[in-house]
Amino acid sequence: MADIISQELPRGSIDEVDSARAREYALLGTLRSHSPEAQLLTSLAGLRGDSSPIGLAHAALAEAAKRTTEESVAGEHFALFAGLRDGALLPYASHYLTDTLYGRPLAGIRATLQNLRIEKAPERIEPEDHAGFLCEVMAGLVSGDISAPNGTDRAFFQEHLASWIGRFFSDLETTKIAHFYRTVGMLGRTFIDVETHAFALSD
Repeated sequence: MADIISQELPRGSIDEVDSARAREYALLGTLRSHSPEAQLLTSLAGLRGDSSPIGLAHAALAEAAKRTTEESVAGEHFALFAGLRDGALLPYASHYLTDTLYGRPLAGIRATLQNLRIEKAPERIEPEDHAGFLCEVMAGLVSGDISAPNGTDRAFFQEHLASWIGRFFSDLETTKIAHFYRTVGMLGRTFIDVETHAFALSD
């Protein structure tokens, strides 16, 4: 997982389910943090779907990747996350939970990251309550790239993602100013639904 610094400790092995979860989080983090280059679009175009909700989302993402170009998707990314057009989104916990920026949700995330000895890489300019950054943290916790006690991924998700990130992905899925990124929103919304349900079953 790129762009996050954590203390290096021995990693434990993870099962296939957690490996798949980590890949989904890493993909969502990458696609939210920056627009995909041609090589990643080619890889996404090769995704295989099935009849499951995640499989259908993968199939939609693959089809969208086949139909777009690096330049086109870069334009979408800018319009959605850096532009001033109607429909642009603010992918921050503080925005979704307190209708502000740099609010209490960000302070809470920073406190948790400090306890876990996780630091944002110096070149990252967005605050830590950014959806892409939080997905990258989850990828690291699930995969073991970030060493933490068992169950930390669940606790982090429930405290810092569960209350808002599904709404962000739903907003992305229904945006009127993008095509490729609507399928990213579909995948994110579907995956967060699966995570939420799985954690609820384990209570």
